Amino acid sequence: MPNIAIVPAPASVTELPGDGFTLGAQSSISATGDSAEQLSAAAAVGEYLGELLRPRTGFELAVNPLGADAAAPGIRLVIDDSAAPGYSLHADADGITVTAASAEGLFSGVQTLRQLFPARIEAALDGSTRVSDDVEWTTPAVQIEDAPRFAYRGAMLDVARNVFSVAAVKRYIDDIALLKLNVLHLHLTDDQGWRLQIDSWPRLTEIGASTSVLGGGGFYTKADYTEIVDYAASRFITLVPEIDLPGHTNAALASYPELNIGGVATEPYRGVEVGFSTVDTTADATWRFVEDVVRELAEITPGPYIHLGGDESLQLSSAEFSAFVSRASEIGAASGKTVIGWHEMGQSRELAPGTIGQYWDFVTPRADAAPHTLSFVEQGGQVIMSPSDVSYLDMHYPDTDRLGQLWADGPTSVEEAYSWEPTAIVTGLDEAAILGVEAPVWTETLDGIDDVEFMVFPRLAPIAEIAWSPAPAGVPGAAPDAATRSFAEFSPRLAAFVERLDALGVRYHRSPELSRR
Repeated sequence: MPNIAIVPAPASVTELPGDGFTLGAQSSISATGDSAEQLSAAAAVGEYLGELLRPRTGFELAVNPLGADAAAPGIRLVIDDSAAPGYSLHADADGITVTAASAEGLFSGVQTLRQLFPARIEAALDGSTRVSDDVEWTTPAVQIEDAPRFAYRGAMLDVARNVFSVAAVKRYIDDIALLKLNVLHLHLTDDQGWRLQIDSWPRLTEIGASTSVLGGGGFYTKADYTEIVDYAASRFITLVPEIDLPGHTNAALASYPELNIGGVATEPYRGVEVGFSTVDTTADATWRFVEDVVRELAEITPGPYIHLGGDESLQLSSAEFSAFVSRASEIGAASGKTVIGWHEMGQSRELAPGTIGQYWDFVTPRADAAPHTLSFVEQGGQVIMSPSDVSYLDMHYPDTDRLGQLWADGPTSVEEAYSWEPTAIVTGLDEAAILGVEAPVWTETLDGIDDVEFMVFPRLAPIAEIAWSPAPAGVPGAAPDAATRSFAEFSPRLAAFVERLDALGVRYHRSPELSRR
């Protein structure tokens, strides 16, 4: 096991001579900044760190807001306007200093710091005041300089096929925060269920939320949704809500017949087929529905994005589909949000300016996936890369088919989740055109957060590294000294990371690939 094993890999790690820092009963956490606002933000990150460390160690670890020039033993969190993007971390026998230009940068540095302590620092609590008296909480002596490659580093959770409790979603937020992901995309609506309260269309939850694939349905009130949004924000994670249109809409059609072609309500649906539903794209009721839903969603979503779906709309002609997504994107933009849509929306050449496409085809694009994706860039937008055969984390593992699906070119191994490059999939899509990377998990076969974690981990870790770590050698624009992306180099760090999952009580898949060290 390497002495310093961090996932995702930082931009620069320099081991220093001498001893590292040992956290003890007299240690404290200090927060510094040049302004009262910075001081408060640094102290909030310090309190988050303290809440993680206190119950595991039994140490008091008081958080002390200090002036910009103050020095204190222990862990020092510094917001400095002049700092480089990302964060820097210095650890030696005298203490640990994490410096960043923002609280978000400090938070990223804290996720790295967690991985410098022994894995038992993550131990799931059982009600005792501390994990153990015999652990020496010592870090290596190290200097780390780090910053993310992509601005958007996401995970998607499908809560429409099967709904998850607010507590389960919060748990997933904490899971992805450890890997420095900063976006949670919630797939809130589909054929099987409508999961968000919409006051102006109440039957969406009275009827549309009554079913799911494996359970009895359910939905989030606006208060629930706000609780999730706020919890994500406390982890510097932006919530992106998705209302899937014009297809994947059976739950809405079962709730309001006037949205359906022919004006007859459909039956609630518990199956797993796709492509059979569509709203009536010419009905006035449909456009009142779209405007009302987008307005109410925008009002309770502080982040900059709304996702309007646009995938697998197989009941419409290309002209009908393009006209619908063009108008829907303008409604989304008028709400003050940047619209995201699955790459099929790129069929339209009249999307709202800046609309973002999400690529979900394979690493070798099929049919029109590539030109549809490039269409977003040609219209002034960017692209999120989610190639389904390597980043859809509900695909089977090669060694077990107990959960998940196979349609995305068969099983996905941990190595396959690591061995792809976002800029090498769609010809002509360069680094500047890519907003980021997202790993979706669809939940047709998943019943509860334990099932989600089983499918997601360990495969989310390599995708998080692709999103965060510097571009590897051979990629245009990569640093001259860039390393080659190597699964052999990654594997020992992943083995160290899953020890932390063990400590946290995450029910990950114990893939045979984890034994490669």
